[in-house]
Amino acid sequence: MTLRLFSVNIKVRDDSASGRFWAEALGRRAVGEEPGATSVRPVGAAWPDPAAVRVDVIAVPDPGTVEYRAHIELATASEARHAELVARLKELGATPVEGGQDGLRRTVLADPEGNVFCVLRPQEVYRDTGPIAAVVVDCADPRAMARFWGEAVDWTLHEVSDDRARLRSAAGVGPYLEFVRTPHLKETRHRAHLDLAPYPFDRDGQAAGVARLEALGATAAGAGRGDFPWKVLADPEGNEFCVLGPA
Repeated sequence: MTLRLFSVNIKVRDDSASGRFWAEALGRRAVGEEPGATSVRPVGAAWPDPAAVRVDVIAVPDPGTVEYRAHIELATASEARHAELVARLKELGATPVEGGQDGLRRTVLADPEGNVFCVLRPQEVYRDTGPIAAVVVDCADPRAMARFWGEAVDWTLHEVSDDRARLRSAAGVGPYLEFVRTPHLKETRHRAHLDLAPYPFDRDGQAAGVARLEALGATAAGAGRGDFPWKVLADPEGNEFCVLGPA
């Protein structure tokens, strides 16, 4: 059963306000799907197109307690565009992250609710990704993570070393999925995780996808969190993610 990357899921207090921020940041539209959930979707493309990975902003009572290891990096096509986007994001409420300025590669910001993300300076590898250059996951072993996630979503490995692994859809479109070796993992605090979905989107596909992921080394992680149509798993390094199913 094929599983595909469906969305980057971000936990916030106010999903409507955060949805508006991310829609402006990405040049997309914000759709209130249900109370407490806003989806930021591309215009003119729809899942399962890998270029149509969306951002789902989900309200929770205390997002400060949420700990994941993933963040979004935005692409820019020129130095002028980088400066323009950073300035516009600040006007929308983003704030610089102390010590997060990498003058050579990126500007690190936090959205109005404190979720960290990066605006990359122009790099050839990201020239055709769309507004989201990459979803970056902090980890201890990029090689092992690349093996698991490459099998999980059937993406192509473009780069791998002891410090970084980079995957992308076999169609060669949309964002990269990157794993970066990060010391002091317990000190990281992000509020974003990945949501996968089976294609076709049905319960049989969800069950088969979960079974396949568990055979690859994923473990169940959603015990005690209620009866939801999604299944919460953790990859071999303990990074939680969800496999969605029909309500």
